[in-house]
Amino acid sequence: MPKYDFELLVIGAGSGGVRAARMAAGRGVKVGIIEDRYWGGTCVNVGCVPKKLYSYAAHFSEDFADAAGYGWQLEKPVFNWPTLRDNQKKEILRLNGVYNRLLEGSGVQRIEGRGKILSKHEVQVGEATYTAERLLIATGSWPYIPDFPGSELCLTSNEVFNLPEFPKRFLVYGGGYIAVEFASIFKGLGAETALVYRGDKVLRGFDEEVRSFVQEEMQQHGINFLVGREILRIDRHLNALQVSLNDGRTLEVDAVLCATGRRGNVQGLGLEKVGIQPNAAGEIPVDESFTTQVPNIFALGDVTGGPQLTPVALAEAMTLVHNLYSGEEKRKLDYSDIATAVFCHPNIGTVGLSEEEARQRFEKVRIYTTSFKPMRNTLAGNPSRSLMKLVVDDQSDQVVGCHVVGPDAGELIQGIAIAVKAGLTKADFDATIGIHPTSAEELVTLRSITRH
Repeated sequence: MPKYDFELLVIGAGSGGVRAARMAAGRGVKVGIIEDRYWGGTCVNVGCVPKKLYSYAAHFSEDFADAAGYGWQLEKPVFNWPTLRDNQKKEILRLNGVYNRLLEGSGVQRIEGRGKILSKHEVQVGEATYTAERLLIATGSWPYIPDFPGSELCLTSNEVFNLPEFPKRFLVYGGGYIAVEFASIFKGLGAETALVYRGDKVLRGFDEEVRSFVQEEMQQHGINFLVGREILRIDRHLNALQVSLNDGRTLEVDAVLCATGRRGNVQGLGLEKVGIQPNAAGEIPVDESFTTQVPNIFALGDVTGGPQLTPVALAEAMTLVHNLYSGEEKRKLDYSDIATAVFCHPNIGTVGLSEEEARQRFEKVRIYTTSFKPMRNTLAGNPSRSLMKLVVDDQSDQVVGCHVVGPDAGELIQGIAIAVKAGLTKADFDATIGIHPTSAEELVTLRSITRH
């Protein structure tokens, strides 16, 4: 048997890569991990974690306004961008240290630099070459910017958290979850905010009723939706940016965030050396065991084009390590009914099928919906509303989808996800006593069918 430097060499120290490295090392495997930029990956450094911190910050503007109706007399709040930005930086540095200590504590060898595959058992990092019995690619994804004149003036989610100055006029280009989250964040922090999207409605792929409801609520919060439009060019004019749209309109803004999707982070990885061919989106094809076109090279997480969610990458990593090193019966990861949240304002929490997906899959469905003003908003005079929705297969009575729009929807949907994953029925929901007064009780008190 050939002698290798490592039994497993991981390229990419994001959520999936770090989890795989630690779990394998915990089983006595000799592991190395390579990273050239973000220890902890996108999520910790320029994704979920800082985004959620900024979302918290953005909510305070509405909270301050609501407080008056509850008897609190406040001076006009003043937002200080450098304080938020710099406190966020400190927290990310702390988390970087946590990740490094976890790796070192588990016996994984950390290697700084960009890994380039030379052969199916060799990876070059700088001037050094490392050999391994197995390679794992977990390099994640990277923001994609379409090509148009002035596109180099756009920000991506990699840079937006650490801007030297707060952009008072902020434009988001895109209509996915990243776009609506940042539109909400910068509007909440006080920027005049617009969103340009080529489709007629944001959040393609989500339940249609949810899409419409969220877009209307965000418009009510003051975000200017310019749908059915595209950016033709961006020009710098003095200290501002002039954005030309395909409808002839020109906008003057301080910053443009391009949130037009992500691609697999495979640039310079050397995949061609071993015959691995990513698709047009830079995603590496794998089978259900996470094996690439080369039997000893594996890939997981965002770079494989699956659900771009941190918990998915973690689950894939644990499944892979179990199958490779436990000696026990192999496992297969179930990707059905994965709950997710979008931290726009209002929040979205969703699990299971949309109404449209359910109608395609089942002969007959029952839809239960309710839209209401949360109790918290009554004394505040806040017009914001919440939406709750259950999608039920009529024949089995199974709840196959649940969608929530409103405060803390992400927190709420996690518990409901267990029920949906367990295959509980509408009768099970009906038999559950609600907690009063809460918004969540609506999910167990919905009795009237909205539509079949």
